[in-house]
This record gives sequence, C-alpha cells and structure tokens, in this order.
Amino acid sequence: MEFVLRSANFAEQQSLPMEHVHHAMGAGGGNVSPELAWSGAPAGTKSFALTMYDPDAPTGSGWWHWVVYDIPANATGLARGAGAAGGAQLPRGAKQGRTDFGSKEYGGAAPPPGHGPHRYVFTLYALNTEKLDVPEDASAAYVGFMIHFAKIGEAKLTARYER
Repeated sequence: MEFVLRSANFAEQQSLPMEHVHHAMGAGGGNVSPELAWSGAPAGTKSFALTMYDPDAPTGSGWWHWVVYDIPANATGLARGAGAAGGAQLPRGAKQGRTDFGSKEYGGAAPPPGHGPHRYVFTLYALNTEKLDVPEDASAAYVGFMIHFAKIGEAKLTARYER
C-alpha cells in the first residue's frame, strides 16, 4: 500500500485557499491549518511528524510554516484548525515546534507580493520512534534533523500560492 497524504481543502499543486493563508505580512488570510489525512503508513511506524515548508521564500534557506511531531502512530489525520496555538485539537501527545514566524502554531502562506508562485510542501514522516528527543524550544531545522534519523517513510502534498 502506498503512503499517501491528502487534504479535503486542496489537491496536489492546487492553490492554497485564503482560509489557509497567513493574516500577517499583509497576506490577509484566515491562518487556519488545513484538514489533512493519510493512509498506507509503512510497517514499524511508531509515530509521525509533519512539516510545511516553502522552498521558494527569499531567505536563502526557505521558510518553515508548521512543524508537528510526536503524532501517535494510530493517528490518520489532523483536523482543520489543529495547528492553532496551544495544540488543543492535535492528537493526544502531539507537539508543535517553533516555526520561522517564531511561534509554535500553524503559519499560513505569506509570500512577498509580486515574488511569483511559492510552493508549500506538506511532508508527513513515518518514524521509527514514539518520541523525538528535541528541546522544548527547538527550531524547525533541529526537529527536521532529528526526523531525518528516525524516518522510515514520507508522503508529500504540495500547494501553491502567490500574491
């Protein structure tokens, strides 16, 4: 069975709806995380981690929009709005990491006006550990580093957005 990540809010390579665009930096969106669902996790999955990354951000290193880890192995998705601050709608035990916005919550698309289309890559990682050993204030890059060493599978879903 193929490991697949999908959303009821957009399809692969479609535009990210305004509800999922950030409200900061003049972007004017709702900043609500999309509903995500997955299936076909590899055998041996003990937890999941999810990242949302913009490789097209004009920073030299991209932009981390969302980081969720320690998602239990029995989870099959994240509800719309699960990325709110505090993580009350996340599966029990899941944690949100610090994004490049400086907060531990979903941060929607907010590309500079006129910069062209940006890709927003949602990557779900199947991990061989129940918990990632990361400090409470770890950066997205640090969490990503630890994901790399525990990864046994990954599924991607990419949205686009431009202003």
